[in-house]
Amino acid sequence: MANYTGTLYTISAPSGAGKTSLVNALLTSVDNLLVSVSHTTRAMRAGEVNGENYHFVSLEQFNDMLANDAFLEHAKVFNNFYGTSRAWVEQQLNDNHDVILEIDWQGAQQVNKVKPDCISIFILPPSRKALVARLHARGLDSAEIIAKRSQEAVTEMSHYHEADYLIINDNFDQALTDLKSIMSAVKLRQAFQQTRYADLLDELLKSP
Repeated sequence: MANYTGTLYTISAPSGAGKTSLVNALLTSVDNLLVSVSHTTRAMRAGEVNGENYHFVSLEQFNDMLANDAFLEHAKVFNNFYGTSRAWVEQQLNDNHDVILEIDWQGAQQVNKVKPDCISIFILPPSRKALVARLHARGLDSAEIIAKRSQEAVTEMSHYHEADYLIINDNFDQALTDLKSIMSAVKLRQAFQQTRYADLLDELLKSP
C-alpha cells in the first residue's frame, strides 16, 4: 500500500452553533483524527487548561510568532488574537493523521489559500433564537457579551457559502452523523484511493 498524507479539515461556525461539542464527539468516534490547539491572547476561562484548550500567550509572544511566520492562519476575534501552528499541522499531516482546525471564517479563508486541498465545513444553528438560547445555556458569558456575539454571528454566518460542506445543527446526533459521512466520503475520493491502493490498481490493470 502506498504512503499518503492526512487530510486537513477546517470547521467554522458562529458561537453557540455547537461546533466544539460536535468536534469533541467526533474525536471519540473517528480513528486517526486530531484537533489543532490554537494559540490565543484571550484570558483563560474557568476550567480551561493551557495546552489542552488553547495555548495561552501574551500579545507580545503572539506578535513574535507572527513575525516568524509560525502561523498557518491567524485572526482577530472579539478583540483577541488566535493562530494555528504551521509546524504542528504539517507534521501531523505528514505522519498521516487527519487534522481538524476549529477556526472562524477568516482563518478558513487563509488556510484555503495556503492549502487548497483542505476540506472546509460550516456549521449553522437551526434558527437565530436557538443560537441565542445556546449561548445563554453555556453560562460562559455575560448578557452584554452574548448580545455582542449574537450580533457578530450574522456577519460570521454570511460566509457559509465559502465552505465545501454545510451542516445545520438542529439535531446533534444527525449533525454528528453528517460530519462522519463527510469524512468517509473524502476517503473514497478517486485521487485518494488511487494513491492508497496504487499497488492493487497496478495489479488489476496488468495486461493478461
